Amino acid sequence: MTPLSEHIVAMIRQDGPLPMDSYMNLCLAHPEHGYYMARDPFGRAGDFTTAPEISQIFGELVGIWCVSTWQTMQVPDPFNLIELGPGRGTMMADLLRAVKVMPGFLESVEVHLVETSPALRRLQTATLAQSGAQVHWHEDIESIPDRPTLVIGNEFFDALPVRQLQYTEIGWYERVIGLNRSGELQIELAGDRVPDAALPDWMQDAEVGEVAELSPARADYATRLARRVAGDGGALLVIDYGHVRPGPGETLQAVSRHNPIDTLGQPGECDLTAHVDFAALEDCFVDAGLSTFGPITQSQFLAGMGLAERLEMLTKRSGARERMKIVDAARRLVAGTEMGHLFKVLVATHAELAKPAPFAHMKEMER
Repeated sequence: MTPLSEHIVAMIRQDGPLPMDSYMNLCLAHPEHGYYMARDPFGRAGDFTTAPEISQIFGELVGIWCVSTWQTMQVPDPFNLIELGPGRGTMMADLLRAVKVMPGFLESVEVHLVETSPALRRLQTATLAQSGAQVHWHEDIESIPDRPTLVIGNEFFDALPVRQLQYTEIGWYERVIGLNRSGELQIELAGDRVPDAALPDWMQDAEVGEVAELSPARADYATRLARRVAGDGGALLVIDYGHVRPGPGETLQAVSRHNPIDTLGQPGECDLTAHVDFAALEDCFVDAGLSTFGPITQSQFLAGMGLAERLEMLTKRSGARERMKIVDAARRLVAGTEMGHLFKVLVATHAELAKPAPFAHMKEMER
């Protein structure tokens, strides 16, 4: 047993089974034993690799998006650039390096990183020490000053907790974490049926045994972000893996050393994530009064932001071996068998803002 699993077992014995979202939140964010609290999980030596760690091009193209959107906002000075869950700070470092060529951007921007992990804050501080930007850290978005704002969330929403429900012959029941006869963690069903009126329409027609995932935590966060942008002006850029249309299916997964493991096997010692329901996010943004664009695939977004041109520029001044590394890293970002199709991009803007890049040049429908 891990230190956190011992803690969870004691909680269940005292208070009864835990809903899945409570379990997930403890695993990732427990102050002492949470997965993100005291470790660097990124890269080959960690448990997973994100796009900014694969290629500098990713952060550079997000930087180009920021500059383009800032210009459509009539170059406010000052303005907030918020990153949610910034990892090691790699994407922000690449982004800020790329925007140095744009007069006025660095002079106007205040960078705000929303990060709860002390260990990752230390890494971000070191990574951004030479960025030339004002950088501030926050536990939550509520402490960030009110002003025109750009928000970036890359692989942020997938780590927010999800509820799981399972359909039976007599309706939907919540999946919870309880204990078996040996005192080990197990998934079971709660005793009370979930009322149909409390469920979205797409869950009304299901087959016995199907599992559905909902995330009140994501909806709450998305709504608060959207209200912020609707009030202060600006835009949101969400990049994550997930599905465009809601539907049943269990996507919660645990990862350790780049391999999937049992979700109950190593609480606090492995990453837990679930696919993002982009339709649910979009509904939150629209309900707050924002205009939405997408979702499109990560491959489409990067191509629209100039991936080919940036790749040509980098490979021109590289040797043969380095050129192969650069091209292979870019391929991982856009290939359908890698990150290119599973990862989606959704943009939401203040209602009065012009259509953002790259959608201004694409045949995308605005809601």
